[in-house]
Amino acid sequence: MSKAARPAYRCGECGWTTAKWVGRCGECQAWGTVEEAGARQGVHVVKPGAVSAPAVPIGQVKAETAHARPTGVGELDRVLGGGLVPGAVVLLAGEPGIGKSTLLLEAAARTARHDTVLYVTGEESASQVRMRADRIGAIEDGLYLAAETDLAALVAHVEKVQPRLLIVDSVQTIGSADATGVPGGVTQVREVAGNLVRLAKERGMSTVLVGHVTKDGTIAGPRVLEHLVDVVLQFEGDRNSRLRMVRAAKNRFGPIEEVGCFDLHERGITGISDPSGLFVSRHPEPVPGTCVTVTIEGTRPIPAELQALVGPTEAPQPRRTSSGLDSYRVAMVLAVMERRLNAKIGKCDVFTATVGGIRLTDPAVDLALMLSVVSAAGDKALPSGMIVLGEVGLAGELRAVRDVRRRLAEASRLGFTRALVPAGSLENDTPRLESPKSRGGLVAVREPASRTTSFAPGFDVTEVENVWDALAHVR
Repeated sequence: MSKAARPAYRCGECGWTTAKWVGRCGECQAWGTVEEAGARQGVHVVKPGAVSAPAVPIGQVKAETAHARPTGVGELDRVLGGGLVPGAVVLLAGEPGIGKSTLLLEAAARTARHDTVLYVTGEESASQVRMRADRIGAIEDGLYLAAETDLAALVAHVEKVQPRLLIVDSVQTIGSADATGVPGGVTQVREVAGNLVRLAKERGMSTVLVGHVTKDGTIAGPRVLEHLVDVVLQFEGDRNSRLRMVRAAKNRFGPIEEVGCFDLHERGITGISDPSGLFVSRHPEPVPGTCVTVTIEGTRPIPAELQALVGPTEAPQPRRTSSGLDSYRVAMVLAVMERRLNAKIGKCDVFTATVGGIRLTDPAVDLALMLSVVSAAGDKALPSGMIVLGEVGLAGELRAVRDVRRRLAEASRLGFTRALVPAGSLENDTPRLESPKSRGGLVAVREPASRTTSFAPGFDVTEVENVWDALAHVR
């Protein structure tokens, strides 16, 4: 059906093909991933073959076998959506030394109390894993340990042990004799992952794969690895802190907004069921440049403190540095401040950060970020006991955010006494935009148009319509 077979080249990341070699993939834009894949063949007709099981109406498919089984680690089960589903394949990725093996060994030991678990390590010897298990108290009769780097040997262990849960640490260290390249290469990782996924589906065996990450934090190996698995978890944390967090980047069995919090210590890793207060520092007196907000991580409201430092500079290009915040979001908020509030920060260095190492991507923290920068620039502290919520628009308007009542209830539980929120947050009113009257100084200020109501005993909520009203109200 084609004139002649031409040499084809395929991207190892996404599978995109081209007739001639190029240095950059035209689909995923990755560099150096296009390799020769043999001759491009013409399209041929595939004849019908045998089916593994007949197709049935979806209403007749039994769903009881797909119910999640808890691992015993509450915070991990929260992120997974209740636990591990039989036949599901989970990819857990994180930086070296972050605590991936410790978390999975803890989960394996708890699961082994009622099910058979096989832990295959390709990075450490069996004795090294045993030493860690002794330290964290993860010795169980139902937990089997094998140190293997060959895929065929791994499958043989599965045939003999018949586990309900298989943990492979890590997928980049396992090699297959049927694939070219070295373990950890694109071809090898694709071959190993494909066989492990097939094995998990055939046996109804839950499988957890540990994955490496690159320098920029992305999962190493071909991008098809993330498509093959059912769940992708990111293990995050600061090496200088004991706090660790697990986020779901992909989850076919539950939400992807959930986050699990853990405390990594010398005796193992422990889930933190109530992380409220971990990301807020305690100051005896209000400090300029600080503002507290409440973010939503999945179904959990978490108070978080934002800090800012603003200082003049003689450098031709002022620095804009952020930690724990989206740098693009920070740049947008600073641009709104300069254009709408007439803030004089164009020749100042601006440093912004979160407390406790939490990473905030919720748009509801925009207003808190803006007020912390204003407070730092003016060297004037915001009122004590106040939280701030609101998404800032480019025109200076404040947009209502979701789950306001849950955020306010959590702030009230922790002892805060007041809140500043966008107008209409509690009653779904439509906020109105009104231009400011410039009066000079750092920012333009006008009389605030706001409404204060009592949300709970001892907790007042003030609704403001735009950034000018918010600024005027806290000064």
